[in-house]
Amino acid sequence: MSNYHVPVMLSECLDGLNINPGGIFVDVTFGGGGHSRAILERLDTGRLIAFDQDDDAQANALQDPKFTLVHHNFRYLKRFLRYHDAIPVDGILADLGISSHQIDEAERGFAHRFDAELDMRMNRESGKSAVNLINEAPEEELQRILRFYGELSNSRGIASAIGAARARQPIQTTGELKGALARFAPRGKENQFYSQVFQALRIEVNDELAVLREFLEQSVEVLKVGGRLVVMSYHSLEDRLVKNFMQTGDFEGNDTRDVFGNRIRPLEPIGKAIKASNNEIAQNTRARSARLRIAEKR
Repeated sequence: MSNYHVPVMLSECLDGLNINPGGIFVDVTFGGGGHSRAILERLDTGRLIAFDQDDDAQANALQDPKFTLVHHNFRYLKRFLRYHDAIPVDGILADLGISSHQIDEAERGFAHRFDAELDMRMNRESGKSAVNLINEAPEEELQRILRFYGELSNSRGIASAIGAARARQPIQTTGELKGALARFAPRGKENQFYSQVFQALRIEVNDELAVLREFLEQSVEVLKVGGRLVVMSYHSLEDRLVKNFMQTGDFEGNDTRDVFGNRIRPLEPIGKAIKASNNEIAQNTRARSARLRIAEKR
């Protein structure tokens, strides 16, 4: 597991779940199983249902009668919990983003530090890859993706450069994409620039923000009253959705109030966003951008 993915803020996640040893818990991002193993250690008569659409995660499946691994995207949370007769649940954990394993596997195309085919699919059996997106999407669509998902101010120029490069020959690899965009990378901040570009493409390829919205809405439906939702995000787009939903029940952060002026929301936030300690960040740089939010169903 340690070679696959080091669980971020493990103790904080477990504390946030407020684990009842006889309860039903869900880990919607199983990955290397680090969080799941720790949850199982705290259960006796309880159950743990985990989700992961990545084939590679199947090799980490836990051999425990209290554990069930669902090989599907967590946008289908409610469907499969109903199938496994696991509603309502006591707690749900989501560690968003991509795993260390996915980043470190060059052929997955997630990391700009490798020269590999542009794939970026978390489920390699699904839909279009980043190669399809880069070579087939209209420039206007690429501009939108880069602006909203990569938060790049010069998205029009970047999209135009992609259009010009693919007109000469299809862009197939991470190296070819970087070559087409090299003149846009600020000196000294090249890695940050390419990370933003790759983040934007990955979010679009995997429909990540739509998946997150669907998951958050379903989490309220499957949690019991007093159940906990624990979500760890790694970039501002995810964290903003999670924060707004936990605080207001609305993804835009719009309040709904009753006739007495009291806020109506399905969840009650527990404290503020939690950041990893300096010690953890020193041991696991991925923790640097993590933001952990906890809420309880009202």
